[in-house]
Amino acid sequence: MIERPAQDASPASSPDRVPVLAPDAATVVLARDAGEVAGTVEVLLLERHAGSRMAPGAFAFPGGRVEPDDTSPDAERLCRGLTGAAAARILHDVRPAGRAIGFWIAALRELFEETGLLLACDGSGASFGSGEAGRERLQQYRARCRSGGGVFRTMLLDEGLRLATDRMVYYAHWITPEERPVRYDTRFFVAAAFPDGSPEPDGIEVVAARWLTPAAAVAAHQEGALSLPFVTQRVLRSVGRYPTVAALLEAARSREVRPIRPRIVLAGGQERLLLPGDPGYF
Repeated sequence: MIERPAQDASPASSPDRVPVLAPDAATVVLARDAGEVAGTVEVLLLERHAGSRMAPGAFAFPGGRVEPDDTSPDAERLCRGLTGAAAARILHDVRPAGRAIGFWIAALRELFEETGLLLACDGSGASFGSGEAGRERLQQYRARCRSGGGVFRTMLLDEGLRLATDRMVYYAHWITPEERPVRYDTRFFVAAAFPDGSPEPDGIEVVAARWLTPAAAVAAHQEGALSLPFVTQRVLRSVGRYPTVAALLEAARSREVRPIRPRIVLAGGQERLLLPGDPGYF
């Protein structure tokens, strides 16, 4: 529940402070049907390194900044079931419009870099990285992704792979409050996980990975067993309404996505969060 500000609430930062720019970012809520708990889905949550600039030590979804290589002119050839024109229609506020498809690519690139999970298929539609030799090549590519830009794109082209963007649907748009020193303008996608593969945290940005139902994750946060950023809690509560991954993706396709930028105010020496439409939000 969001605390509402007292009457003496004031902005958490000086009114003449220039907000830090929020770079574009993409996040993927990777979901699978929970086999042991009927009528629920599980989502992948990653524990961020304690030294992270953003939400240190918290559990969140895979994601990060949209890089120039994600939005290359030939980005469409890296994707399955998604054209640049369709991406531009969905993310209609991204400029130039040709950059839109890069948000899908960035989300899956970050998933691969942080967990080793690659949502991509070869020409036959089979997932890449099965067998000992395939896993070894995948690990080599992942290690190289840390050394410089463009490796992810090169891997896809050299291996004849296409990202399974047909398993992804745009879901939410959150912008970090202007009062924060580190900010992102983040697009959230929901995606159906492949049935095989286990996440392997990179140990740099991510130190642990857990598959949890949204209800279990929120309950653990409330009990103090794990920390969830506010936005992660909101997305989890929303995703948890759907009994299966198929139902989640179907609902997401008709979902209206509007940008949400919370505000932070101080009341009684404590921070409180306001959402658009709350009293005192402007």
